[in-house]
Amino acid sequence: MRILVLVLLPWLAIFLQSTIFSFYSIKGTTPDLVLVFVTFFALFNTAKKGSGYAFFCGLLEDLYMGRFIGLNALSKGLTAYIVGKVQGNVFKENIFVGVLGVLVATALNFLFLFLISIMVFDVFHIDTGMLHHIMYQAVYNTIVAIPLYIWYYNSSNSGVLRTPWRV
Repeated sequence: MRILVLVLLPWLAIFLQSTIFSFYSIKGTTPDLVLVFVTFFALFNTAKKGSGYAFFCGLLEDLYMGRFIGLNALSKGLTAYIVGKVQGNVFKENIFVGVLGVLVATALNFLFLFLISIMVFDVFHIDTGMLHHIMYQAVYNTIVAIPLYIWYYNSSNSGVLRTPWRV
């Protein structure tokens, strides 16, 4: 059941952010629910598992969008790897850890997207619209992360996302 939920979660996130959350955008910016769930997964698992799951989720997102295949997969994979590296040193019971993790992961994801775009594309520049988009998405991701972290934490400890060896 856990595997099924982890496979369906990015599909649901992509569906929600492209339908329902597009009506509730902040200045044209929607939350990146895939990044939020990838961050939570990396916080509760190792860096290796987190980056693998993030690569899978980013690839689904890239295939859905249909352009620049692999860009989100690489950026989310690298972001989850870094989040997964610090997961052993944080107190996951505190909701602030999840919210701060999403905020940092959003900034890291944009940094990796920017660096990959500079290396791949001939012409790429940052304008103020892109900086505003980053700020709005960081705020939106952080707000959405609060109830989602509570659900994810409870589900990973005693729900469907609980690992079989955790009792």
